[in-house]
Amino acid sequence: MIDNGEFPTASAEPEASSMIETFRAIGYSIETAIADIIDNSISAGANNIWIDYDWKGSNTILSILDDGYGMNNEQLVQAMRPGSRNPLEERSNNDLGRYGLGLKTASFSQSRKFTVFSKSKNYKPVFWSWDLDYVKQTHAWKLIGYIPNQEKWIQKIETLETGTCVVWWDLDRLTKDISEDNEEAKSKFLGVMDSVKSHLSMVFHRYMDDGLKIYLRDRKMKSWDPFMIGVDGLQTKPETRLEGGSIKIKGFVLPHRSKLSAEQYNYGKGPKDSWTAQQGFYVYRNRRLLVAGDWLGFFKREGHYDLCRIQIDLPNNLDNDWQIDIKKSIARPPSIYREQILALAKEVRNQAVEVYRHKGKVLKRKLAPDEYFPFWEERVRHGKRFYKINRKHPILNELLSKAGSLKTDIEKVIQFIEETIPVPLITLQESENEKPHGQPFEGVDHNSIKETMQMLFTRFISSGLTIEKAKARILNTEPFNFYPEYIDFVAE
Repeated sequence: MIDNGEFPTASAEPEASSMIETFRAIGYSIETAIADIIDNSISAGANNIWIDYDWKGSNTILSILDDGYGMNNEQLVQAMRPGSRNPLEERSNNDLGRYGLGLKTASFSQSRKFTVFSKSKNYKPVFWSWDLDYVKQTHAWKLIGYIPNQEKWIQKIETLETGTCVVWWDLDRLTKDISEDNEEAKSKFLGVMDSVKSHLSMVFHRYMDDGLKIYLRDRKMKSWDPFMIGVDGLQTKPETRLEGGSIKIKGFVLPHRSKLSAEQYNYGKGPKDSWTAQQGFYVYRNRRLLVAGDWLGFFKREGHYDLCRIQIDLPNNLDNDWQIDIKKSIARPPSIYREQILALAKEVRNQAVEVYRHKGKVLKRKLAPDEYFPFWEERVRHGKRFYKINRKHPILNELLSKAGSLKTDIEKVIQFIEETIPVPLITLQESENEKPHGQPFEGVDHNSIKETMQMLFTRFISSGLTIEKAKARILNTEPFNFYPEYIDFVAE
């Protein structure tokens, strides 16, 4: 170790205002920022957490109150200090923190001024504020003992035996220069609060299921379980353990949507309102969700894996190995485990694909085997691959049979479509684009599918096929094989 006494030294203390502005740029959304505050509440033993806001345009105030252990003055000052704990310090098993920055960076990310009130057992309530304008003015890392309507907040914390209340009172990232009577801005703000509610119901769902109560404006939130545990038809894989048992991985294959009620199907879409967006890994640290619906670089999202969700549970002493970030929104598997995780994921994905197709397969086996009718077929011409539309496809066959004198013109149009398929562009996009490729008719109205199913069914019956044979042929026809649940609704 260098003997500092032998060499000259110079102070390089960071400039307060510049450093805090840097903290503001870490990249929190308001959802992840509030979740970070709630982490502190849970670590402090809270059973109830109340999120509230008072819409006043640019003067809107948002607060997060908990009934945890609370802090005395000395503890609060330390908690308000950036980097209040060494990230290398060993944490208790239930601690959701790591860097000693969460309270500050989360709050700075959303507000220029925030206050923390706290009350611990046998102590009077105390409070301190960070005011970035005051810091900029004084060029000093100084808290200030001021907040508008101070007595109101003291009375609020006094209603609890112990607890802490974080108050954001200059929400410049969300409500800057907005008038209170701006209805469009208010509607947007309320929409953001709905997103906060959805995010928290997912991130803390395991805590909520174990008794933690989180309220938004005094209305208790309901948890959202990505694995839909308890729903009929759910398939679970045996739990796998790594790192001496401290890492737990469990695969879930959700029921085919034909087995779900409309309410259950919508529930399964989750906060992202999409089954495809919710597929993948769910990484938890001490039961707190870090990453939701992400393939962690192993795979791309594809519609036929919508039923596949895999839970990974981590303890809080592997943050460095898994590269957990300050916002607790990123986790990357260490290379030593990637092959094992990949193998487990492939197994669950394969089972999910089987279930995805299961309804159609069962119906086809039950009704009768039949020829499969794809819409596109691969052909070789002069030693090169080309793609042609299948002229035997029932829809095209029906169209051409009615075309009369237009049949030749339709054939020409089809040929031009076949000859101009942008295969190189599709190949490039599939290899480089992270956005998932949608399945046929995903995200659009399905009436055309149902109507065409009905038209083909009527046509098949009139041609002499039995009801069972007609249904089987439809289920063997692309793209109806993607929607076997609609076959039960066709009628003579």
